[in-house]
Amino acid sequence: MHPVHEHGLASATDASLLDAYSLAVTSAVERVSPSVVNIEVHQSAGRTRSGQPRERQGGGSGFVFAPDGLILTNSHVVHNAARIGVTLADGRRMPASLIGDDPASDLAVIRVDEPGFDQPGLTAAALGDSQRLRVGQIVIAIGAPYGFQSTVTAGVVSALGRSLRSYSGRLIDDVIQTDASLNPGNSGGPLVDSAGRVVGVNTATILPAQGICFAIGINTAKFVASRLLRDGRIRRSFIGVSAQTVPVHRRVVRFYDLAKETGALVLSVEDGSPAKRAGLREGDVIVALEGQPVAGVDDLQRLLTEVRMGVSCSLTVLRWTEKLELKVVPEESK
Repeated sequence: MHPVHEHGLASATDASLLDAYSLAVTSAVERVSPSVVNIEVHQSAGRTRSGQPRERQGGGSGFVFAPDGLILTNSHVVHNAARIGVTLADGRRMPASLIGDDPASDLAVIRVDEPGFDQPGLTAAALGDSQRLRVGQIVIAIGAPYGFQSTVTAGVVSALGRSLRSYSGRLIDDVIQTDASLNPGNSGGPLVDSAGRVVGVNTATILPAQGICFAIGINTAKFVASRLLRDGRIRRSFIGVSAQTVPVHRRVVRFYDLAKETGALVLSVEDGSPAKRAGLREGDVIVALEGQPVAGVDDLQRLLTEVRMGVSCSLTVLRWTEKLELKVVPEESK
């Protein structure tokens, strides 16, 4: 074939691919944008010298996930808010109230509560399945920063199954990493696939490296939202220890055939706590809870869910070179 013809064919193919990519992005944006909202937050900031209350203003993005006015966003956007205002995609502004927030997963649910507002008229975003995501898949981050129309950045899924530490100190599991840049004010907005289904909630709790954005998987968000709607918070259990992740000597790992080469070293035990009653001591290394390996503090936190509350659990610890099985009854975390 003539070189010019070959070049023309390649250009035509590239153009058609570019058109397909553009069409996928624009159609996804058109489908989800009506559900994206701007969130304006006023937080109490003490009092002035004259005794007048002082407020500071912040905000972010969110998206409607149920037609009765329920909106998902980041916990750090609305945490400790004195007043919350929402601007819908059509420009209407109205107050909202906090249903519940969970700093440990950086997720929150708010509800539009304008009297007489026709809430069934809201457009709820379609929710996808973050477990079905694949590395390299196209994703689009959408937000509604204050004073602007919806902003859009597109990219691909860079990594799956990452863990990100939230501002509460706990790890958020199964975080999505993408190269779709997160603009200021877009935190709390949806991350969507090319079909316009929400697969994650964008978060900016930790300033990422350039070109990296993180989102909390929508499957995690669905679970957290259901618990916030039911209880207003996420119930977790605790045993009452301060701990840090440490390596376990290889000889001990081999001798006891441990699943992990690290554990959670107990630095202190609270008086009157479940750990104290179980006989846990400073210097013990926790290596398993109910047969589940504990490779460190984050594993211990992850395993202390609400189902453990009030239930006797087996705690496997190393005390010097001896392996012990203690019985602990976790309590609800305050």
